[in-house]
Amino acid sequence: MAAAMLVAIATLAIPSAGGVLFAGKAAAQAESESDLAETRQRAVIRFLTADDYPPFNARDEDGSLTGLNVDLARAICLELATGCDLNVRPWETLIDDLVAGQADAVIAAHKVTPEALSKVDFTDRYFFTPARFVSRRNGPELTATPTGLDGRTAGVIESSPHEAFLQRYFRNTRAKAFPTAEAAREAMLGGNVDLLFDDGISLAFWANGSLSRNCCRLIDGAFFEPAYFGDGIAIAVGRKDRDLRSQINDALKRIKTSGRFQELVDRYFPIKAY
Repeated sequence: MAAAMLVAIATLAIPSAGGVLFAGKAAAQAESESDLAETRQRAVIRFLTADDYPPFNARDEDGSLTGLNVDLARAICLELATGCDLNVRPWETLIDDLVAGQADAVIAAHKVTPEALSKVDFTDRYFFTPARFVSRRNGPELTATPTGLDGRTAGVIESSPHEAFLQRYFRNTRAKAFPTAEAAREAMLGGNVDLLFDDGISLAFWANGSLSRNCCRLIDGAFFEPAYFGDGIAIAVGRKDRDLRSQINDALKRIKTSGRFQELVDRYFPIKAY
């Protein structure tokens, strides 16, 4: 249990066997050559994103699209020497729009989950979003362990993975569910809960921002359990677009090796989430 917590051709029928084999090879070769031709002709990658999840994707004070995902998409296009068509859609339509062929890829901080994998494929992971606890600044020093939080009340979002994780592994910590993250945070500000347990990135920005009124701090300890919090963040691509997936993965590797990716992370995440 502790380990789980701590961390996370159809071919033409030719009568002879040799003929069938040859036809299969020919078809496969033709398909491969067609894919390569399509790769060479790709002039632009059509990305979809949202604009309501800072610092991954949001609007700045001038209304321009910004964020880690936005700059990463542009860096990928630069690496691949392609144009970058980046369009904003509502979060809830992104994956379905990709499946419908309205885009080539979605870069909007999607977590790799079994549900998502039933619809689309994903590139290599480029970021991880842990779960974290927040406690009061003027309260006692707490440790993010079942023993350390024994008897405490933690605010969580109702029916969320964080609620399920807390109930499974922190059985002596009371989970108090709220309909939204904002409601849970208001309860924290009002003294109705001792802790918050939620997405570590959003909590880090909240705890260090003006909306928290300097009430709270992150407790040491991050939880990455994939069964609850997803297997990292990645770019979604069509399930049959293996070529684009491979190209983006190659671009991601080069961006990381060059140090460009870390520059972007440092720009958008001055507050460390883990």
